[in-house]
Amino acid sequence: MDIQINNKTVQVDAEGDTPLLWVIRDDLGMTGTKYGCGLAQCGACSVMIDGQVVRSCVTPVDKVAGKQITTIEAIESDDMGKRVVAAWVKHQVPQCGYCQSGQVMAATALLKQNAHPSDQEIAAAMVNLCRCGTYNAISAAIHEVAGQGGDQ
Repeated sequence: MDIQINNKTVQVDAEGDTPLLWVIRDDLGMTGTKYGCGLAQCGACSVMIDGQVVRSCVTPVDKVAGKQITTIEAIESDDMGKRVVAAWVKHQVPQCGYCQSGQVMAATALLKQNAHPSDQEIAAAMVNLCRCGTYNAISAAIHEVAGQGGDQ
């Protein structure tokens, strides 16, 4: 089956019910998207499908046919994604870093949908778990990007 990932069409040989996460990591060799819980609870496996944050650990690959998948490997090719990554670095958001690819995906999707989110909107959108507790730095980085303007 063909899938659209990071602005490329790739052919994958996987059963339709194979989680997208395993196709991304094992078949395509893109290991930036992480396995966390396998239950769609933690968000380490977050990718964007047609601009919406999706948990790839529970998304069957056959459900993404004809849709555009974006992983952390391509997030900086998007202007908003590039700005989010720069703010992440500036605010020293990552500690252990394990959850951060999913956090960046969620923040980028949020800011593309809502260029100037409130604290409440950030809290509602940023539900990925961070064992290191970098939530205040995450919020500060999102507010910085939102304050830069450049509505999408």
